[in-house]
This record gives sequence, structure tokens and C-alpha cells, in this order.
Amino acid sequence: MMEARVQRRVQRYGWDLAAADYERLWQSQLERAQTRLLDCAWPMRGEHVLDVACGTGLVSLAAAMSVRPEGHVTGVDISGRMVDRARIRAKERHVSNVSFQCMDAENLDFSDGSFDVVLCALGMMYLPDPAKALREMARVLRPGGRIALAVWGERERCGWSGVFPIVDAEVASDVCPLFFHLGGEGTLALECSDAGFGSIEEYRLDTTLDYADADEACRAAFIGGPMALAWSRFDEATRAKVWRRYAASIAKWRHGRGYRVPGEFVVVRAMAPAAVRSPVRSTLEKATP
Repeated sequence: MMEARVQRRVQRYGWDLAAADYERLWQSQLERAQTRLLDCAWPMRGEHVLDVACGTGLVSLAAAMSVRPEGHVTGVDISGRMVDRARIRAKERHVSNVSFQCMDAENLDFSDGSFDVVLCALGMMYLPDPAKALREMARVLRPGGRIALAVWGERERCGWSGVFPIVDAEVASDVCPLFFHLGGEGTLALECSDAGFGSIEEYRLDTTLDYADADEACRAAFIGGPMALAWSRFDEATRAKVWRRYAASIAKWRHGRGYRVPGEFVVVRAMAPAAVRSPVRSTLEKATP
């Protein structure tokens, strides 16, 4: 297992490389999970929201629209280039009640009880110690505050998951050693319970990742995602080889020139310690055809 310090560095460099292509290749693919996340958190006018692992601000800006004008959203991410891109997007969209900082999710530099809502959309899988990050999120939430988290689901339900062994065969990347661990039935909900959260609800959402052609699908996997660092170090022959292997691994989901690759999201919502606790509920949801 890669040591935590090295894993954080790999994530920072990898997402720095992916920042320029992230929105083009992934914004539409992640929209269903992000929409459900915001619906679960229900940020309201005047509230203060923390978006952990905010990336280029896709969720942060949407939350800022919900809490304006009195409220504020703070987005944090380990990648400086992701944060820079988020600031540019906020300026372009004239959203003034949002700010972004470079910060490690496991060491949040905020006072206790600073936020009404904490969000983390598809960031928990990349953390060396997600349990520590959850304890930090609990700490910075006010009593009774709300948290909403989204992760990828079961490996077997994510058709693009073949990218990991394909890359690992070429380099000891260990990019995401526990990537699908939190997607197991009830796993993320249990982690929230262990961190002291209550009123936990879990939702499982089937989805598809739609690509215009093999080129777009491969670019999303290797250039706009967590494999970007490994890709940057491959020579041309290795790039061509992994490109072919990944395209072959998703061939069964080809529709004409395009691809409809299956995926699964898990979204969990909960309340901060001191809120009333209730049993975990799990709901399976199917994507609209």
C-alpha cells in the first residue's frame, strides 16, 4: 500500500494535469450524482457551505446559487490547478459568494462548527484516510448541520473500472488503492456512523457514461481523470497499448460510433453529531433511459 504522503502527492499532481480537460470530459457524466448530492444536502439561503474536494467548482457554484445572497460557499481541493480553474469559472459566471482554497481534506483549516452544510462529490475515494476526513467534516459542521457525500459504487457495476488493471500492468501507479471500497453496500453509511453522524440515508443510483466515440472515452479515462499522472509518464508506445486495451474493455457497450458505459453512484446524507440518530436506509434508483 502506498504511504499516505506519497498518495497525496500523486493525487495533487494527477489532478493538476487533469484540470484543463475535466469539465469537458466529465461534467455531464457526473451530473446525476452531483444533482442528487445537492438535493440531499438542500443548501438554503444564508447558509455557509463547505465543498470538500471541490475540483473545478461544479458543485460549489451550484450551491452558491442556492445560498445567495447572504450565504457563502467555500470550496477546497488538494490540486492548485483545480482551484485556479474553479476561481476562473466563478468569475466568468459572476458568482461572488464563493471562494476557493488549496487544502487537504484530512486537515481542514477551519474552526469547529464553521459550516451549516458539508459536501463532498466523488472525492472520498482518493483520500488516504477517509475516516479521518469524515471526522474533520463532523468537526467543522455546526450541531445538527448536514453532510452529503457521493462516491462511485460497486466495481462490478462500473464498466470503466477496467482502466485500473490496464494502467497497473504498465506502472505501479497505486493511484486509488481503495477506489471502490466505499461503494460497497452500506460501507460509506457505516463510515459516517463511526464518525458520529446520525440520521443516515444511503441512495444507490445506476447511470451510464455516454461518449461520442472511443477517442472521447479514452481521453476521459486517461487525460481528464485520476490516471492523468500515469498517462503523462507513458511513452508513445505504452500510450497506444493502454488506449487499445481500454477501448477493447468497453467494446461491449458500444452503440454505433458511441459508447454507453454503465456506472453506479452512491450518495449518502447525514446529520452532524448531536442530531437525532435513526437507522440507515438504502434506496436503489435506476437511471432514466
